[in-house]
Amino acid sequence: MSILRLGIPKGSLEEATVELLRKSGWRLTMGSRSYFPSVDDPTLRCNLVRAQEMARYVESGTLDAGITGRDWILENGADVTVVRDLVYSKATVRPTRWVLVVPESSPVHRPEDLRGRKVATELVNYTRRYFAERNIDVDVEFSWGATEAKAAEGLVDAIVEVTETGSTLKANGLRIVCELFTSNPQLVANHGAFADPWKREKIEQIGLLLLGALQAETQVGLKLNAPKDRLEAIVALLPSITAPTVSNLYGKDWLSVEVVIAEQVVRDLIPRLQKAGAVGIIEYSLNKVL
Repeated sequence: MSILRLGIPKGSLEEATVELLRKSGWRLTMGSRSYFPSVDDPTLRCNLVRAQEMARYVESGTLDAGITGRDWILENGADVTVVRDLVYSKATVRPTRWVLVVPESSPVHRPEDLRGRKVATELVNYTRRYFAERNIDVDVEFSWGATEAKAAEGLVDAIVEVTETGSTLKANGLRIVCELFTSNPQLVANHGAFADPWKREKIEQIGLLLLGALQAETQVGLKLNAPKDRLEAIVALLPSITAPTVSNLYGKDWLSVEVVIAEQVVRDLIPRLQKAGAVGIIEYSLNKVL
């Protein structure tokens, strides 16, 4: 039997990834001390790997595929196939920005102003390449943590740090000089594995169903009953991916209407549907939308 070795990111992406895989159709059982989650698919072998290292293990072929952030692919300079961008829409995992940051009072207002100065970051390789490509001579050092404090206390002249909104940086008396790039999770594959027909089909299956689960995160299903003479007015209120499904109710002068819509519109839509004559309104969650 063929086996696909899939890397699951350990750390901040772990919980969201396991839940996403569950919605996609794979159930992982995580042991408290095991780095090899069991999965209800005999053709998959899963490994827990730090996101920072994932791309290296995929590139080397130790793993056939894995999920990691775009930032760590760039940091490792890994030569891998990006199968799917996985833009997690839930608040727990949003796209992040890597930014160049200095103290609010710093005279630095552009990257060139850091020539001859010291920059701290966890993203050392990328940061060195960034400044080298612009012929800006800086001293880049690895930060083991508390990177924001190093800039705030004047231990370094600048930092390259990850942020979502920048509010925490501002609260610590720091200022963003410029954004370097945006990062989001990606499903990546080893080139050799992706050239293998069976492994490629398996990887693409995982990517497709992960995408479907992600798209379902912001969608819900809505089902309702409508009298025939009010159908046009009710359907006119319904946004949908294509068009609502309408079917006759047995032995009644009523119709059943079903639609998939954005979750954020439901709270305003349901009262309007009731006023238009809809009854028996049911909202339900979705696992996948493709």
